[in-house]
Amino acid sequence: MAGRGAVAAQTASPGVGKLTHYTDWPHIASPRKTDPQLDARVHDIVARMSLAQKIGQMTQAEIKSITPDQVRQFYIGSVLNGGGSWPQGNKHAGTADWLALADRYYDASMAVDAPVKVPVIWGTDAVHGHSNVFGATLFPHNIGLGAAHDPELIRQIGAATARAVRATGIDWAFAPTLAVAQNARWGRTYESFSSDGPLVHAYARAYIDGLQGHFGDANVLATAKHFIGDGATANGTDQGVAKVSRRDMINVHGAGYVGALEAGVLSVMASYNSWDDAVDGINYGKMSGARALLTGVLKEKMGFPGFIVSDWNAIGQLPGCSNASCPQAIKAGIDMVMVPDDWRAFIANTTRQVQDGEIPMARIDDAVSRIVRAKLVMGAFGKRPSQRAGAGDASRLQDRALARRAVRESLVLLKNNHDVLPLRRGSRVLVVGKSADTIANQVGGWSLTWQGTDNGNADFPNATSVLAGIRAADGAANVSYRATADGVDPGTFDAIIAVIGETPYAETMGDIIPSATLRHGDRHPEDLALLKSAAASGKPVVTVFLSGRPLFVNALLNHSDAFVAGWLPGSEGEGIADLLFAEGQGRPAFDFTGTLSMPWPGVPCPYAGDDQAANWLFGRGYGLHYRAHHELPALPLHAGVMTCANSSTLPIFHTLAQSPFALYLGAGRDGKKVQAVGADLNAVIEWPADQPVFSLRTVQVNTQQDAKSITWRGPGRFFAQSPQPTDLMPLLATHAALQFDLVIGTPARGPVTIYMGCGEGCTRTVDVSAMFAAYKTGQRHAVSIPLQCFIRPGADLAHVDVPFGVLAAPPFSAAFADVRIAADSAGAAEATCPGTVAR
Repeated sequence: MAGRGAVAAQTASPGVGKLTHYTDWPHIASPRKTDPQLDARVHDIVARMSLAQKIGQMTQAEIKSITPDQVRQFYIGSVLNGGGSWPQGNKHAGTADWLALADRYYDASMAVDAPVKVPVIWGTDAVHGHSNVFGATLFPHNIGLGAAHDPELIRQIGAATARAVRATGIDWAFAPTLAVAQNARWGRTYESFSSDGPLVHAYARAYIDGLQGHFGDANVLATAKHFIGDGATANGTDQGVAKVSRRDMINVHGAGYVGALEAGVLSVMASYNSWDDAVDGINYGKMSGARALLTGVLKEKMGFPGFIVSDWNAIGQLPGCSNASCPQAIKAGIDMVMVPDDWRAFIANTTRQVQDGEIPMARIDDAVSRIVRAKLVMGAFGKRPSQRAGAGDASRLQDRALARRAVRESLVLLKNNHDVLPLRRGSRVLVVGKSADTIANQVGGWSLTWQGTDNGNADFPNATSVLAGIRAADGAANVSYRATADGVDPGTFDAIIAVIGETPYAETMGDIIPSATLRHGDRHPEDLALLKSAAASGKPVVTVFLSGRPLFVNALLNHSDAFVAGWLPGSEGEGIADLLFAEGQGRPAFDFTGTLSMPWPGVPCPYAGDDQAANWLFGRGYGLHYRAHHELPALPLHAGVMTCANSSTLPIFHTLAQSPFALYLGAGRDGKKVQAVGADLNAVIEWPADQPVFSLRTVQVNTQQDAKSITWRGPGRFFAQSPQPTDLMPLLATHAALQFDLVIGTPARGPVTIYMGCGEGCTRTVDVSAMFAAYKTGQRHAVSIPLQCFIRPGADLAHVDVPFGVLAAPPFSAAFADVRIAADSAGAAEATCPGTVAR
């Protein structure tokens, strides 16, 4: 590593060496030597390309939205498959199906009518193995791998993932994630290796070396993501604002990128988040438009020679941009633009912007040169996907022994009172818990589907559940399984193993809102009830806790004799069983070696206080081993803490309904015939089925699949409701407002009202007909209605069970996103109401 920044200090991370701390962004000497012949070839290819070809190379489209012939027609440079996208929409598509489609896209790109032909490359979210593909081995998610503190293991996992990806004809993996997560509220915490910069630095080098290698037939293009600061956002809010100093951004959140560039990474994905450096007084805004960072820091100061790709529709989040048009992002340094669905309009808009001089031709040539150079280095020219070694070999999708080893190394033993573990093989064991035989829970998000939902055990044919692993280790005859521990006969079993934890989620939907605690029981009370029943049996209770982050689990620990942090172990449940049972004379075949790569909270609101150390039950590096005896005393429960203090926002709907609220449709003006709106983001609801009043589908307003689009075919209501009323009066005192983002599709001809419900026969309604009539269709509008507008004389908002409702009649259609009640809204105290309050 060569650094221009002055060295300030050295810090060490267990097992991974030291990382230099800088006072400025360091220049990283690329391991790839300067190659004049390569440069000349790149220059020759770009010089012979038309503007249409160049912009096509900068465009990345989703396979559901583009055909191979369109790749040929528009000179497309890249395609991708998002989470939950497969060839022909077939979730169980085999290796041959993926490979055949890869060949079709490649052949189309080489059949263009042009003097020079540049092959298309295909990107996929292979984030813990080839995780979109049926039958592939799924490794533990990054948070578990971080606990292993083993860079060589990470290199081998990268190489195994590359072999699997290449077998399906795909040549680009959107991995690894190099976020240094600081707040467990973030729904992507499990994608982070550690809250420790040096460990992420070492893992970045190892993972990318495994994925890319020397770009043989078994290697793929790696992606360092997401540049930069996605693990630093305030309150752990996905796509939020990182409020950290320049020093921390360089040395903590930039650590992985130092490692990535040292390994020769050739693609970097820009992050959704913003960076507000309050120390230096610089607000860089959204990363996709931050030229000072993408070009000034990454390309110029750090010397990154590859190309930068934007995230899914990220350009649409920049001021003045849309999903189909954003010259600011290209001028900032984005080289390839991920426009999954609006790629055709993007090409037309960008072409016009170049022709009008809004985007300099030199910037286009630089972007295309970077893309072409990467394609040449990775060997994309010359061979169809099916002509590469290992192509179509389904056996390359699997490396179960490596994944099982990774599970063993990732587990962290947090409690082992009275040396309950290891259990003796042949013990009579009762296994309980919702995650014991539910493979979807152990693989988590980014597994076949984006959120990891809508999966069953049959979707993972080459996987072993934790229950199956326990049966294999202890003997099937010695293991019983029940959903609960109620009524257990103490004389029947020697021990109880409870496998519990979180259920699948991914970005945004996995966020824990600022007002909520990190207490696991608040979201999954069934797990605490299960452990209470198990403990009541008097038998030793061993808890295996599957989660994507460290959580406040003091109550669960108190009802457990032994407690294992299992993270999200992936497809090989036997790796957990390997550590629970002893061979022969009580000696374990394997010992726990994993230690925490992130601190474990000891209070429900660990980020609310000033003394961070006092908030942690277990610090980074904690982990028990069988040879070390340690008794954990009963822990405080902090039972009175139900919410975290000083919350200024009440979220109602943000991609999904936010607990405790749920979404409903109500037919007729009285709305008494009700239909719940579930969490399936792919569902299209036509309701009632016999004579539909509503058509509902999930669309994008701000970010992917974040809005509900409603078409009224008859009079009815769309609303959010909680089983328990909420007191909004404290928020009213802060001049709060009901806020949401709105895109009108079909303007209303009749009245439209927004209302709040306060029990049977009690509503507070505001007429928004005139406001909505003034909005231009097809454009996003930020709506803000002060809470004071919903109060009539003599009434209050102390018992609101419906904080948001829309009453309308046809014709009317609109998309609603990010519904919340926010305090201190700009001008709320003096704002006028959009309509009269209905009495």
